[in-house]
Amino acid sequence: MPLALLALAIGAFGIGTTEFVIMGLLPEVAADFQVSIPTAGFLVTGYALGVVLGAPLMTVLGTRVTRKRMLMLLMGLFVAGNVVSAVAPVFGVMLAGRVIASLAHGAFFGIGSVVAADLVAPQKRAGAIAMMFTGLTVANVVGVPLGTYIGQSVGWRTTFFVVAALGVVGLLGVARLVPEQPMAEGVRLRHELAAFGNVQVLLAMAMTVLGFGGVFAAITYITPMMTEIAGYSASSVTWLLVLFGLGMVGGNLLGGKFADRHLMPMLYVSLGALSVILALFTLTAHNKIAAAVTIVLIGGLGFATVPPLQKRVLDQAAGAPTLASAVNIGAFNLGNALSAWLGGLVIAAGLGYTAPNWVGAALAASALVLAVLSSALERRTATRSRLVAAHIPEPVEASVARH
Repeated sequence: MPLALLALAIGAFGIGTTEFVIMGLLPEVAADFQVSIPTAGFLVTGYALGVVLGAPLMTVLGTRVTRKRMLMLLMGLFVAGNVVSAVAPVFGVMLAGRVIASLAHGAFFGIGSVVAADLVAPQKRAGAIAMMFTGLTVANVVGVPLGTYIGQSVGWRTTFFVVAALGVVGLLGVARLVPEQPMAEGVRLRHELAAFGNVQVLLAMAMTVLGFGGVFAAITYITPMMTEIAGYSASSVTWLLVLFGLGMVGGNLLGGKFADRHLMPMLYVSLGALSVILALFTLTAHNKIAAAVTIVLIGGLGFATVPPLQKRVLDQAAGAPTLASAVNIGAFNLGNALSAWLGGLVIAAGLGYTAPNWVGAALAASALVLAVLSSALERRTATRSRLVAAHIPEPVEASVARH
C-alpha cells in the first residue's frame, strides 16, 4: 500500500476524534458555558448535519481544483473549526466551530476514497479505502478515550487544540506524501450529478443509511443499556466503547480485504450477520460478558460494510465518482441521525432500553434486502445486454460505414 495512505489515515484519525470525543465532554462543556446537557447536545447534532450538508457542498466547490489541493484545503478548514471551538467565548461560537469542522468531514472522506482507490491496482481498491478508514476506526480506540481523558483532566479546550494539531499533521502529510493527480478530462459538475441518475448508486447509498444506521440505533444508547440492563458501572462504559472501536478496526480491515474479491457476498454476510447480532443484543444485554462480546461483534460487522459500500458507489459512479463518494459519507451520518431518533422513539414509548436493538436489526435487514435487489437488477441488466448483443451480427459503426 502506498505511503500516501498514511497521510489520509492521519487526517481520518483527527476527524474521527473530533466527531466522537464531544460525547464524553458534554458535561464539562455544558458547565463551562452554563447551558443544559440537552442544549450542549446540539454540538453533536450540529456536527452531524454539517457533515450531511457539507459533503456535497464542499465537493461541488472543489470541482475546479485538483483532489490533492482540495484535501489540503479541507484539512485547513478542519483545523480552523477546531481552533474556533477551542477558543470559543460563548456557546454559539463553539457550535459554529463544530459546524465549520464538520464541513470538511464528508468531502475529505469522499475525495480521499477516490484518491486512495486511484493509488492502487483495481483489485486492491477496497483495501486502500479501508486503510484510509483505519484512521477513523483507530480514533475510537485511542483518540476518543485519550481526548476524553485530557478534556476531563486538563480542560476540554486543550482537547480541541490537540485535535487541531493532529489536523496540521494530516495537512502536512497530504502535502508531502499524496501525489498530484491530474484532473479528469471533460468531467464537470453535470457529470458528477449524472451519477445520481444511476439506480445502483442510489441503492448503495440507501444501503449505507440503513446498514450503518442499524449500528448506531444500538450504540447511541449503549450507556443506559449497559448501566441499567447489564449492570455495568458508568465508568465501565469507556472501555466498552474501546471494545466497540477494536471491533470497528478489525471489521474495517476484513471488509476491505474481502470486498476486493467478492464485494456483494461480503455485503450479504456482514449485513445478514449484523441484523442477527443486533436482534440477539436484546438478550445478551442482560449479561455482562455476553454484552461485551456482542458490542465487539456489532462494531466489527457494522464497519465491515463500510469499504464495500464505498467501493460500490465508486464502481457504479465510474467516470465521475467524487460527488457520489462524498454524498455517501454524508449518508453514513444521515443513518446515524435517523437511527438515533428512531431508537429514542421506542425508548420514549416505554419499550425499554434494549428496544433500539430491534430497530437496528430491522434497519440492517432492510439494507440486506436492498443488497439482494441491487444484485438482481445488475444481473438482469447484464442478461439483457448479452441478449441484445447476440442479435447484432456486427458493430453498428461497421454497418453504417459499409452502407
